[in-house]
Amino acid sequence: MPRGNNATYSDNSSIKIKPFIILILNFNICLQQINASSFLNFNDLTSSDKPYFDDISPRNVSAVVDEIAILRCRVKNKGNRTVSWMRKRDLHILTTNIYTYTGDQRFSVIHPPSSEDWDLKIDYAQPRDSGVYECQVNTEPKINLPIVLEITADNDFHDLKTEKKFYDLKAARAKILGSTEIHVKRDSTIALACSVNMHASSVIWYHGSSIIDFDSLRGGISLETEKTEIGTTSRLMLTRASLRDSGNYTCVPNGAIPASVRVHVLTGEQPAAMQTSAAIGNRAYTAMITIISVKVLLYISSLKEHMYRRER
Repeated sequence: MPRGNNATYSDNSSIKIKPFIILILNFNICLQQINASSFLNFNDLTSSDKPYFDDISPRNVSAVVDEIAILRCRVKNKGNRTVSWMRKRDLHILTTNIYTYTGDQRFSVIHPPSSEDWDLKIDYAQPRDSGVYECQVNTEPKINLPIVLEITADNDFHDLKTEKKFYDLKAARAKILGSTEIHVKRDSTIALACSVNMHASSVIWYHGSSIIDFDSLRGGISLETEKTEIGTTSRLMLTRASLRDSGNYTCVPNGAIPASVRVHVLTGEQPAAMQTSAAIGNRAYTAMITIISVKVLLYISSLKEHMYRRER
């Protein structure tokens, strides 16, 4: 009997110990899973190399009117992501990677090959360019770097034709193709073109004292620049011409002497402004011949009457 009791006690002890061992084993497995998961998460964080901004550039940039403004953006670990520049005031995407998505050719991206820099360059900066710009990377979620641009100089516009001292007079210059005095009807298309005897890096058009704004509410403005073997040709088109489009237009190539054309938007068929000096001269000549002819006829008539009286 005692022996049997010992066996029963051993069996009972075994029954009580087994759940405890199982609990310890399960706890150990859980710890291993937690450690493995933590290790994987840490590896994900250290090896994912997500893009981020190397925020060493100033967040506030000042520029001078008609000078170059540069907004700097350095992106680390870009990978196959896209870097874009957006103008905050109208949410207009200006550039994506090295491509420009605005008709305003003053905007471009400076990206030396194999570099991490994606700087926005604005030629001939104007007061209206002031505001907030964002350098963006299309991660999930998207990251952005806002930069404030301020144009500090006044908006004095110098007569571009008198600034020849900035150029080599024997070198590059712009030339308006066709007449430098153009008349168009209202609601028609204004087509202007100028050629430059060099490969100009950019060509800007002015209307009066302001750079033409391709993103203005007016709309219907387009610019086409063509590089040829001997130089550059720039063509400006404005659809649905109105009286406000009248005025002086100046083609300003980078590093060349500008050229201007005068545009008259007409409401009538052929106003006095369209009369050429030749036409006026022809009218004056015709009037003079008419007067002389009348005087000759009167003299002949008077002479005939005098002779008739003498015969009587």
